[in-house]
Amino acid sequence: MARLRIANLVLALAVCAGAAGAACAAPPEPNPARDIFLTPDTTEVRGLVARAATLETMLRDNGLAADAVVATIEAARPVFDPRRLRASQPFLLVRTLEGALRHFEYEIDHDVLLRVIPAVAGAALHAEVLPIPKTVEHAVVSGTIDEETPSLFQAMDVAGQSAELTIALAQIFAGEIDFNTEVQPGDRFSLAFERFVREDRAPTYGLITAAEFENEGRLVRAIRFVPPGGMPDYFDEQGRSLRRFFLRSPLKFEPRITSRYSLRRMHPVLHTTRAHRGVDYGAPTGAPVVAVAGGSVVSASYDDANGRMV
Repeated sequence: MARLRIANLVLALAVCAGAAGAACAAPPEPNPARDIFLTPDTTEVRGLVARAATLETMLRDNGLAADAVVATIEAARPVFDPRRLRASQPFLLVRTLEGALRHFEYEIDHDVLLRVIPAVAGAALHAEVLPIPKTVEHAVVSGTIDEETPSLFQAMDVAGQSAELTIALAQIFAGEIDFNTEVQPGDRFSLAFERFVREDRAPTYGLITAAEFENEGRLVRAIRFVPPGGMPDYFDEQGRSLRRFFLRSPLKFEPRITSRYSLRRMHPVLHTTRAHRGVDYGAPTGAPVVAVAGGSVVSASYDDANGRMV
């Protein structure tokens, strides 16, 4: 066996030497097979529900076949009323290229979602309302009203938080500060709050546990507390409730004052001087208007001077 190995080696050297002195070429390496990319047989669509959309139009506009649209709505109806679909809520749709449903999720609110998927056996669809998994974090944020951030909305945005938290903070101090007219440069705020972190979704907010707002040198604090046998509310450091009988404004936040109270105001239409015993606000169509105090509705009418009036 040893003699055979030596003979093979000598033969190999002789072959290389006989190749006009050229070096022996290395054997070619095998050509690796190229990856083959298959065309996906499904399409994933993520988005927000459009304004004035229905569940039917949303599914159809995103490529679901007509029969699949009907089947999805009928499957969802026992657990979710399709009329409760709200604009700007997130949804996820996975469908085949032919328009068959593979997966559908609609976020009903911050806590639960609707899911519709094919049943384990057969072509029927299965729908259920499920809790959205989330982790609670305790966070703190602060900001200042200045030339670059002249409103609470802008200051909160620079601090990395959304309008939802801004409105919640303004509602806590609504009885102490009129955020429509009294916010001044140099005002500052800070608050501690709960933040819910959810996979594949933007974080949402829980309760504000404590907050303070310095307005023109006056510091107002709010601490959330549940009195024995009572309801949760916000109190200052002296234990006094921040809930007031009168709110400072009938609009939740950031309307513009179009005409102030005056005994001698130039009428914008009649161009005569007369008393204006009220304050006029301008706000977007559909903005909620709240009563500044408790009471009973005695009339709801319309006239040419005041329009719709309660």
